[in-house]
Amino acid sequence: MIRVTVTYPAKANARFDHGYYQDTHRALLRERLKAHGLAYVEIDRCLSDGAGGSPPVVAAAHMVFDSLESFQAGMAVHGKDIMADVARYTDITPVVLISEVVR
Repeated sequence: MIRVTVTYPAKANARFDHGYYQDTHRALLRERLKAHGLAYVEIDRCLSDGAGGSPPVVAAAHMVFDSLESFQAGMAVHGKDIMADVARYTDITPVVLISEVVR
């Protein structure tokens, strides 16, 4: 099992539409990637850093897939559409991290 984490670094004067991200983009991810092993997707709206200051990221998504190969297959088919949708809610370049889920 793998987790794909996508973060959006906080930047001065950056645009980020949390409503669109939570409702529309998350629905797009589910629709396009469920058949490719997406177990679930969670969205974080970042509130603060550990000391109570401004968060280093504005938002994050966590997607769990059954395998790296499933994720890669889904992105091969739908990646262009998914990435094109990013411009609809932000001008921040997302940072992607793929990790193995260890239980």
